Amino acid sequence: MKRIVVTAFIACTFALASAAFGAEGSKLGYIDMQKALNLSDAGKEAKEQLAAKVKKYQDEINAKQEELKKLKDDLEKQSVLLSEAARGAKEKDYQQKLKEFQRFTKDAQDELQAKDEEFTKKIIEEMERVIQEYGRKNGFSFIFVRNESMIFADDKSDLTDDVLKLFNASRKK
Repeated sequence: MKRIVVTAFIACTFALASAAFGAEGSKLGYIDMQKALNLSDAGKEAKEQLAAKVKKYQDEINAKQEELKKLKDDLEKQSVLLSEAARGAKEKDYQQKLKEFQRFTKDAQDELQAKDEEFTKKIIEEMERVIQEYGRKNGFSFIFVRNESMIFADDKSDLTDDVLKLFNASRKK
């Protein structure tokens, strides 16, 4: 799916760029969206929030791992002393806790990924509004997102720093 979107984007970019070069005085620029996301105040805040969630989950994971290790050690130490039924019950308890641990870690990963995507989407939507306004005010015909398909882009066409200043300022209002 991503490859189709990128291919369609590239095709549109070439078509639009061809049309733009036909018109005199067309201004082109690009934004390094990854840089903008990482250096924006909103991006930094999102990273801090995610880091706090990661730490919380990591602490819980560490505690659960210790509990599992203790259960396994107890099971190994007591296995010769326990009856078949008691050993089976302890093994079942251990397996249940292991499944719960695996489910917890997967859920934590899924939640963190979803939160990251949510933050990123919100920041990009806000940034796109700032970029559109910047483009209109400064007479740009096109502003592209820098990506791996751009073989060459002159640094003079990089609008990232200017847009980043405007974006951070717009959030403080």
